[in-house]
Amino acid sequence: MAGGSRPTIIAVDVNPATRAVVTGTETYTREVSARLPQIAPEYRWRFYASRPRAGLGADAVVLPFRRMWSQVRLPVELAHERPDLLFVPGHVIPFAWPGKVLTVVHDLAFERHPHAYSFGDRTYLRMTTRWAVARCRLLIAISESTKQDLVEAYGVAPERVRVVPLGISPPATLPAPASALKELGLNGTFVLQVGRIEARKNQAAALAAVERLDGVTLVMAGPERDRALSETLRSSTHARVLGRVDQPTLELLYKRAAAVIVPSLYEGFGLPVLEAMARGKVVVAAKSSSLPEVGGEAALYFHESANPDELAGVLGVALNDQTLRTRLARIARARAARFTWDKTAAGVAAVIKEIVGE
Repeated sequence: MAGGSRPTIIAVDVNPATRAVVTGTETYTREVSARLPQIAPEYRWRFYASRPRAGLGADAVVLPFRRMWSQVRLPVELAHERPDLLFVPGHVIPFAWPGKVLTVVHDLAFERHPHAYSFGDRTYLRMTTRWAVARCRLLIAISESTKQDLVEAYGVAPERVRVVPLGISPPATLPAPASALKELGLNGTFVLQVGRIEARKNQAAALAAVERLDGVTLVMAGPERDRALSETLRSSTHARVLGRVDQPTLELLYKRAAAVIVPSLYEGFGLPVLEAMARGKVVVAAKSSSLPEVGGEAALYFHESANPDELAGVLGVALNDQTLRTRLARIARARAARFTWDKTAAGVAAVIKEIVGE
């Protein structure tokens, strides 16, 4: 207990979990926050958001506010509640909060690939990350790669960073019927890439490799952040740009894909690798940033700067070596099973205990 008989109060900013568009940060916030009260019941948990949404936690407090919620409305509430720690799993730390705080650094893509961000976005991300580094005695990184980025880009002492990998939930949605493939214009062999279309995800290199393979199509499922790149991809007869798809359609694509390719130049963790492995898919990934950490021995790799012929060669092996495919599918599922949200939440709770126990 903190302050005599007063229970230790942990405030959690779960606002990202209320967003309509769900990406890795939103999923992380929802999955971890939902588990914390069961993992550490000795604390009194308070979850805060700007709008209601199912699954925010039994004690979720909704604080409606139009703009600057995390910098204005949340600090006002925290001043009243006076928690012993503020945990920010996927947002920015309020400048006006003077108490103990813990945050999660998901990636430093804006430092490694600054050209992919506008000047305003880059400036904001750098400012808020520097503030997090200054304010947090300990930081959580989601991979050893991201930890190393913090050390190199911001001079953070390695002993201040705790690495807590992401988790994954078993697929809970049934695939769409096979007839949906025809509606999407798909027939024959295809490899799947899941994620935003942008230069950092390196879809252009994947397409250049696929164009060297007879009868193979590159299918991309995810939001189109770079419109010019999307149009370039669409212009190829070897590519299908699907944009966002619903979960049943995504499950069908995973089921029918001959392989999953993750050609990213940089990932803070590489959740698409883990999602594919959990479904027993053969994964071909760039040997960059955190991707080998996640894939381990259960994926095939190519150097991110490999020429299209080299990448096509790795893809060819992934598609045609049946013995290898069978072995990779087996060890992929086994490896993915090591990554669970229960473990992630337990790792976060351990860091919280480390801080409030000081």
